[in-house]
Amino acid sequence: MKNLYAGDTHEEAGDRVGISRSTTRRWARAWNEAGVEGLRPGFGGGRPPKLTNEQFDELCDILEEGQPWTPRAIHALIEDRYGVTYHPAHLSRKLRAAGMNYAKPRPMDPRRPADAEEILAERLGQALGEDDHEAEEDDPIVLGFFRRSVATAI
Repeated sequence: MKNLYAGDTHEEAGDRVGISRSTTRRWARAWNEAGVEGLRPGFGGGRPPKLTNEQFDELCDILEEGQPWTPRAIHALIEDRYGVTYHPAHLSRKLRAAGMNYAKPRPMDPRRPADAEEILAERLGQALGEDDHEAEEDDPIVLGFFRRSVATAI
C-alpha cells in the first residue's frame, strides 16, 4: 500500500514485494473498502465436522465400554450409527487426539516363559521383602498400575 501511495503503478508496487498485478489490485480494493481490516486474511472455519461433539463423545464412550474393537468394526459402527464415513488415517488421528489408541489384544505374549506366574510370585516376594511362608498365604496380592505425571516424577 505504501508503494501505491508513493505513486507506483499496480505492477511496480507488486514487483517490489514479489506479488502479481492482480493480487496488488485485489489488495488495493480491499484496502479502499475496509482499510487494514480488509487486508487481514479471513478464514471461513473449514468444513463442518461429520460428527457433532456430542456424537463424538458418545462414540468414545461406546468404544471404551465395548473393548476390544478392530478398526474395521469402528468404521462399521460409525457408518451404521451415524451414517457417515471417515478415512482410516483421519479417524485414527481424531481418536488419538481424544486420548484413545488402537491396540492389538493378545491372549498371551509369545515371549512369556512357561513358569511366568512362579517367577512373578518369587520376584514380587523379593521386592516386597516377604518371606516364603508369607507368600504362600491365601491373601491375594493386588497390583495397580498408574502413570506418573511429569510434575510428580522424581
